[in-house]
Amino acid sequence: MTEIKEQIYDTIVIGAGAAGLTAAIYAARRTLKTLVISRDIGGQTATTSEIENYPGFELIDGITLMTKFKNQAEKYSVSFVNGLVSSLEKSNGLFKVNTETESFFGKTIILGFGLAERELEVPGEKELKGRGISYCATCDAPLYRNKAVAVVGGGNAALDAAELLSKIANKVYFIHRRDKFSGEQILIDRVNQAKNIEIIFNSQVLEVKGDQKVKSIIIGDFPNGENKKELAIDGLFVEIGNIAKTDWLKDLLKLNERGEIIITPDCETNIPGIFAAGDVTSITYKQIVISAGEGAKAALQAYKYLQSKNLDLKDVGDWGKRN
Repeated sequence: MTEIKEQIYDTIVIGAGAAGLTAAIYAARRTLKTLVISRDIGGQTATTSEIENYPGFELIDGITLMTKFKNQAEKYSVSFVNGLVSSLEKSNGLFKVNTETESFFGKTIILGFGLAERELEVPGEKELKGRGISYCATCDAPLYRNKAVAVVGGGNAALDAAELLSKIANKVYFIHRRDKFSGEQILIDRVNQAKNIEIIFNSQVLEVKGDQKVKSIIIGDFPNGENKKELAIDGLFVEIGNIAKTDWLKDLLKLNERGEIIITPDCETNIPGIFAAGDVTSITYKQIVISAGEGAKAALQAYKYLQSKNLDLKDVGDWGKRN
């Protein structure tokens, strides 16, 4: 990891998924002094067990792909800080990024921190989170070998989780509110072919039960909750989509009704010098390859912005004093 000697950067990238890491690579290749701040490396991509639609790789797992991204960023001397950003503000011509423990200053900001897992919001979920309730099948599936599990959801993430768990657990209940899945047909076919997956359509989880760990779930019809029944399980995998956790930006940036950051086609936000890329933005499609492309665009636009300010891009320390 590159040693961090200064706290003023040409660009600070918040997030280290496909968008953030690609932005860091492109920024660094333009000789911008670049810092990435993130709680983890890889974001949601790192939790995907099999990726078959990223150009250049017929099959690759998310952790391996994101590790390649990070290694390439480090090759160009990108600095990394492990942390959670709590606020962003303008300060003396710079942008001030505050984490739980320290602050950093940048000439430009690239927001590429993706989305967070959506929760069921049912009784028992909060108490048993991490004790049988998981939001990452790739991370936790091996813990449930020869056990009974349930997957909730109906999109690609849920289908991928169910297929992975079918190879490990002895029983997989697949619970979906609708009467058909919304994911890719190739994944639907694989789930339908798995003999140990029991698909339960038009149903919802009403409660998670257990003391120190998950023991069962109560399910019922969707949407009225009738015809309740209890399923004995050892683990519950929640794959019902994601949300944009952008409340900390709502007083600074324009957000849409889903909390996504509104951007122009060039990844610009309503604040000059702040750019955004990937799933956390208002773009229509949420795919790894698209996030990577958006990250590249954001970095190039940040470089163009710095050029327009008539700055010496290698001069870091005095920028805030002159603007």
